[in-house]
Amino acid sequence: MKLNKFLHLLFAFALLLGVASCSTDSTSEQEMFYGNGFLIANEGNYGTPNAEVTFVSSDLSLKQDNIFGANNGGAKLGDVLQMIAFNGNNAYLLLNNSNKIQIVNRFSFKSVGEITAGLKTPRYMTFAKNNMYVTNDKYLGAKSVSVYKLSDNSLVKEIPFTDNAERIVEAGGNIFVQNATAGFGTKISFINTTTNTVDKTISTPNGENIKKIISNNQIVYAIAAGTADSYIYQISSAGDITKTTTLTGIKDATNLEISNGKFYFTSDRNVYSMDMTATAAPTSPLFTVAASAHQYSDLYGFNVVNGLIFTSDANGFTEGSKIVVYNTSGSIVKTFSAGISSNSVFWN
Repeated sequence: MKLNKFLHLLFAFALLLGVASCSTDSTSEQEMFYGNGFLIANEGNYGTPNAEVTFVSSDLSLKQDNIFGANNGGAKLGDVLQMIAFNGNNAYLLLNNSNKIQIVNRFSFKSVGEITAGLKTPRYMTFAKNNMYVTNDKYLGAKSVSVYKLSDNSLVKEIPFTDNAERIVEAGGNIFVQNATAGFGTKISFINTTTNTVDKTISTPNGENIKKIISNNQIVYAIAAGTADSYIYQISSAGDITKTTTLTGIKDATNLEISNGKFYFTSDRNVYSMDMTATAAPTSPLFTVAASAHQYSDLYGFNVVNGLIFTSDANGFTEGSKIVVYNTSGSIVKTFSAGISSNSVFWN
């Protein structure tokens, strides 16, 4: 605890130095450390290169916006930051409308390279067997997974899809692609990473729309919604559905997360939690987020990270997002603003 407090004081002192140096010498840069904290992906405005990343310390007491620009001479990150992924000492920032992946050192956030080849409206990415796999889903256009060699970021293969290519996760060294976009689609594709080919397709048993897939402990989980009930499917790393959890009476469930042996998910503005071993769905939500003043803005972002539940109100997609952080008992512990259209939170 003493070391943690010392690091926070050091961080605050560095921030003050950074502010002072900016007011007296615009070319001066202060070296910062962004490990052991939260990174918030802010999309920015579509069609404008104002995407950015917000850093928040582990105890939520310190925040710094636009850490990419601050550590790269004021450079613009790009247009629509979709997600952040980590491999080794690098963080990979996927820019959907810029058709690029910006690579930075995850601790200093200084740029170390970028990828543009083979990207056509990229959506999500993951890693397996020294490769990176990126979904591309161009509106009314081509769908594919681009495969890159991590050693030199070279494009090694493009795997074409006829269905949508949205979220992508790794489990047991294999790749799973969600063939559902905007909540519509019933299939998941299984990519064998030895051959980099689609070996099988997994379909929801009753044709429910898949809302989100995630990977946890080498198992894939998919949350799917029907007209009255929703379902969580457990899928083995070999691509077989091994368990079904029925969320009776909860329609249109989405935003699935896993933390400390519990499922967390949302329906409308309600946030639910339940033990992963439970056989009955929760009868009431853990909490309900406040209604946004803007349509489609509430619960634009939802993540459970390090025992905290982060929610984002995108605030009309034109100004800073409102981030509300809850503990796992459903009580608010912190509220603050971040960049435009905050969509996800990651632990660095």
